[in-house]
Amino acid sequence: MNANVAGQVPRYIRVDKADNVAIVVNDLGLPSGTRFACGLELCEPVPQGHKVALVDIAKGAPVRRYNVIIGHANEPLRAGSWVHEGLLSMPEAPALHRIPAATRARWNEPALEGYTFEGYRNPDGSVGTRNVLAITTTVQCVAGVVDHAVQRIRSELLPRFANVDDAIGLEHIYGCGVAIDAHDADIPIRTLRNISLNPNFGGGLMVVGLGCEKLQPERLLPPGMLAARKASSGDFGVDFVRLQDEPHVGFEAMIAAIMAAATKHLARLNARRRETCPAAALVVGMQCGGSDAFSGVTANPALGFASDLLVRTGATVMFSEITEVRDGIDQLTSRAVDGDVAQALIDELAWYDRYLERGGVDRSANTTPGNRKGGLANIVEKAMGSIVKSGTAPIAGVVRLGERASRKGLLFAATPASDFVCGTLQLAAGMNLHIFTTGRGTPYGLAGCPVIKVATRSDLARRWHDLIDLDAGRIATGEASIEQVGWDLFHTMLEVASGRRKTWTERWGLKNSLALFNPAPIT
Repeated sequence: MNANVAGQVPRYIRVDKADNVAIVVNDLGLPSGTRFACGLELCEPVPQGHKVALVDIAKGAPVRRYNVIIGHANEPLRAGSWVHEGLLSMPEAPALHRIPAATRARWNEPALEGYTFEGYRNPDGSVGTRNVLAITTTVQCVAGVVDHAVQRIRSELLPRFANVDDAIGLEHIYGCGVAIDAHDADIPIRTLRNISLNPNFGGGLMVVGLGCEKLQPERLLPPGMLAARKASSGDFGVDFVRLQDEPHVGFEAMIAAIMAAATKHLARLNARRRETCPAAALVVGMQCGGSDAFSGVTANPALGFASDLLVRTGATVMFSEITEVRDGIDQLTSRAVDGDVAQALIDELAWYDRYLERGGVDRSANTTPGNRKGGLANIVEKAMGSIVKSGTAPIAGVVRLGERASRKGLLFAATPASDFVCGTLQLAAGMNLHIFTTGRGTPYGLAGCPVIKVATRSDLARRWHDLIDLDAGRIATGEASIEQVGWDLFHTMLEVASGRRKTWTERWGLKNSLALFNPAPIT
């Protein structure tokens, strides 16, 4: 073998024996003239993560990766040439009819017993991984006031309540100036409602509104729902603060009212203690952002292995991102536990097809400049790498936009692929732990839930050593197997869920704003 310019052995990764392209592993890419062990010689430079043609590919012929057609060659491609997005025509999206449903063989993996974490039990049976005071807002107008109050709560009140991890405001840009009775306008409302009930917030409800907004507290949290929760689970503690109410004479009066309510909730939260809980109580959301060509061969397969381990413990695991599974719909419906789940998958993807069509775009709008720089030619290739994080378990159910997960096992939570919108919707689904894989790198974090960041490349893990929690790039270099990294990630989840380990996003306090998905008009 020839060494490349950095003194490394030239390496590529071919996912499937039927593939006619592979991705270059070496950190600096490889120069023209590099020869691999198989005798293939590069006829031009190929950057790291980008595809090299393994054989001559005729014009119009399919280009395969993951044994899936990711495009057709726009011109003849020589063996050893760089295959990038400009040389490929993307295939049509697969049809949503006449596709296999619940056809995969029965999953016979044995139950995984004896794994636990230290969590906070809630009256409704859910379990938190953190103990957080969350202040819900009904409208963007109050965001500044709530932010000021939260800063004061952290500095003046939190030191008195050592068992409370944090105080946060659930701020967003919804609540008024919207067509609140329009079709699909219920999606952001139920999203915010279910986020307010996330297991990490302890069951109490503290809401700050303005008073004149369209999203009134009674609409966000209907009296019937509150009465039912109280009847079944006792007094959760519910407080509404309206800034326009007569007693609030001036800004300081508003802050005093919020802090008075917060003190009561902090006292209740402070009395809670971590208890040993089965791993089955975890609700894990999986997501990838800043994806690259390594996502589908390192971090996401390792996460898929860990996902299978979680399902075997009885936990709830969610994968999402509609446009990033759209091209593999047949893979999903065939893994559905029954025809109803398969149809629910089809219904959610069909709804999103119509949503994109109304906006004058299609799924190809998903890929970013960073994705392409990282070697992904188009959304088809990106989707194949995204789906593998779902592992091999049967898909037990579908969580609709803004709804809360109601069953165990592997679930598809219908969300857009946007990091911020996806994370927001997974919080609404009841997520108490978040796993985020990245190839290009992102400081993304959530205030309400710990985020474990997994790098697809060792170079990224080294450069961002104080932002990345786990390096899956070891798989590409042969230092570790998918199974080894998957087990490492599984044990990391239990440590983080127990509070024995803080993620880097928690240590730095990196928290992105909520991004409520609102397909209805803004007035």
